[in-house]
Amino acid sequence: MTDAPMADAPILGALTPDAPTADTLTPDAPTDTPASRTRAQFLSLHLLETLAAVLPVRDENGSPKTIVYGGVERHMITSQARRRAERVHARDRANAGIGALAGRSTGVRTREWALITARALAAEHGWDRDEAVITARAVLEATGLKFGDVAKATVANRTKVLLFAPSDAGDRIAAHIAAHEQEFRDWTAEYLTAQAAAAAAAKLRKGSRRQPASETGTDPGDASAADAKAAVPTLPPLPKGARPAVLTALAPRDAIDIALYGRFLAEIADSPNVDGAVQSAHAFTVQEAEQVDDFYAAADDAKLDRKKNALDFLDIADDAGAGMTGYQSLISGTFYRHAVLDRRQLRRNLRAAGMTEEQAEEASFAAEQEFVNSFVEAFPEAKKNSTASTGSLPALVLAFEGERPYNYAAAFQRPIDENPADKGGEGPAGPAGVERLLRHHTFVRDRRADIKSARMLTYDPQIDCLLGELRKSFDTGATTVKSIEGLTE
Repeated sequence: MTDAPMADAPILGALTPDAPTADTLTPDAPTDTPASRTRAQFLSLHLLETLAAVLPVRDENGSPKTIVYGGVERHMITSQARRRAERVHARDRANAGIGALAGRSTGVRTREWALITARALAAEHGWDRDEAVITARAVLEATGLKFGDVAKATVANRTKVLLFAPSDAGDRIAAHIAAHEQEFRDWTAEYLTAQAAAAAAAKLRKGSRRQPASETGTDPGDASAADAKAAVPTLPPLPKGARPAVLTALAPRDAIDIALYGRFLAEIADSPNVDGAVQSAHAFTVQEAEQVDDFYAAADDAKLDRKKNALDFLDIADDAGAGMTGYQSLISGTFYRHAVLDRRQLRRNLRAAGMTEEQAEEASFAAEQEFVNSFVEAFPEAKKNSTASTGSLPALVLAFEGERPYNYAAAFQRPIDENPADKGGEGPAGPAGVERLLRHHTFVRDRRADIKSARMLTYDPQIDCLLGELRKSFDTGATTVKSIEGLTE
């Protein structure tokens, strides 16, 4: 989304001496601006959505994920699945020039930064593809990232961990390598030679240790001498300026989604980590888990066409039955979902990226709007074509501000009994869940003076009518809005 910067651009954020960092910014420092003082630190979001015959997430056995809560099993949609859906939704909208983050920088989480850098070297700077891959991998490895086994083609040029970095990181690294082309070619050749020698020495030392002295005809002293001679050669350091350039490229900088969701990178000690501003809870059903193992049979088109046009009755009788059969688990239920945005942490992250107070304030407003949009709109895409799960709309979204996060999972510790009221139940989980949530919120709000500016959004006409009825019983203290934009100030 952003133009490729100059190869030797100064290191931003935590890598720039004069820029504030997450560690140097105090809670009430530059983040406490006149505009921010009128808004509470935390924006709490609560959502109820009813899903029918879906499978948004699965465990290692392909079964729906579950938790036990309130003494019964509930279906669960993990926060990891939700956060990825939200992050990608916001990123795609920004890249398409849509929404509050249109035109702003975003991040990419991948193990393929060496391959991305190599593609940029080949496409933008005319390098041979194979040489570009070898050089890019060597540079990132020398910076501190660990790669897969070189003997396995599928992982050889992929890092062992996913790295969340700005989308233009590969272009930046490639630009720096291309600007010092001959120096990096000479260094790469030296690095690979030393690396091969180190591998050979390690293999020799390992083999000598496995053989007992009686077989080799040497005593332990000779073995120690051999080990000393087989010491691992020292790998040559990166060319001057290369490491800062790579760290600059991989630094979070102004990628908004990194500021929102954070990142952790342990392999490079001096590459800044980010404590994300968004806290997400696992979603769970407000009633007991409901699951069906659906039997399916898939037809073999070619076989059916052959049998349809057969002239011999033996062909018609041949190979009867479906082309493939199996089972898939499907779940239904009303899910409670919760997330909270720490506005102060978001502004702190943006200031640490090198933004001024005014820039961070403007960017934080835009990021908040897009986060709320993604929270409401995004949905994990597993089984989307066979279940149409991504078309689901929430029954209710409740948003409010406070000086601390508020999680209302306790409202559903006792599972909703969907039996009719005359049989001791609460009726369908959707409307019953909405009433439970709002009564719980009203009870808490009356005891917490910091809760304010509550807003509600529904896409369900049945729930809209219910809200009117509930207002006759108690004051929810929430304003009803008709758009996602109305959920934020």
